[in-house]
Amino acid sequence: MVESAIKYISIFLALLIVLPLHEFAHAFVAVKSGDYTPRMYGRYTLNPLAHFDVLGLLMFVAVGFGWAKPVPVNPANFKHYRLDSFLVAIAGVVMNYITAFLFLPLYYLSLNIPEFGLFTTVLQTSLSYVFVLSLVFFVFNLLPIFPLDGFRVVDCFIKRKTRFYYDYKTYGIYVLYALILLSFIADFTGFHYLDILGTAINFIVGYISVPITAFWGLIF
Repeated sequence: MVESAIKYISIFLALLIVLPLHEFAHAFVAVKSGDYTPRMYGRYTLNPLAHFDVLGLLMFVAVGFGWAKPVPVNPANFKHYRLDSFLVAIAGVVMNYITAFLFLPLYYLSLNIPEFGLFTTVLQTSLSYVFVLSLVFFVFNLLPIFPLDGFRVVDCFIKRKTRFYYDYKTYGIYVLYALILLSFIADFTGFHYLDILGTAINFIVGYISVPITAFWGLIF
C-alpha cells in the first residue's frame, strides 16, 4: 500500500516538472519565432496549471498514458514559416532530453543525502521518474502520428499534400489508439507480447539514455 502511494505521488510530482517544461518549450520557441498566440492564451509560462488537462493528468498517473493541453500556435505569424514550424515542433522533445540530462545528476546526489524517512524515498523516486518520463516522452512524442510532435516535424518537410497525407493524418491516430489499447490489455492480462508500443519505447529509451548515463557516470 505504502509503495503504491509513493509510486503515484512520485509520478505526479515528476509530471509537475516534465509536462510544463515540454509545453513551455513549444510556447517559448513560438513566441521567439514571432507568434504571440501562446502568450495570448496564457501558455507562455511554467505554471503547471496552465498546461495540465485534468483527465489527461489522471490518466498519466493511473495508467501511464495521458495528455496535456496542446499549445495553440499560428504558423502564419512565423518569421520563417518552414524553419520556425520545425523548431516549434521539435522544441518539446529537445526540452525532454535536456530535462533528463539535468535531472539524472540530481537523482545521483539524492542517493547520498541523509535519510528522512518517506521524504527521502519520495524525493529519490520522483527524480528517477523525471529522468525516465522525460526520455519516454522524448520517444513517444517523436512518433510520426498526428497529433504528436513527430508528425508535425515530418509535416514541415512535405511540400505537396496528397490524398494519402490527409488520410494518414485523419486515420493514423487510430493506430496510436490501438497500440495504447494493446498496452492496457497487456498490463491487465499479463500478455506482455501485446505491448508493442511499450516494448518499442523502452527499447529506444535504453539506447538514448546511454550518452546521458555515460556522461554523468564518469563524473560521479
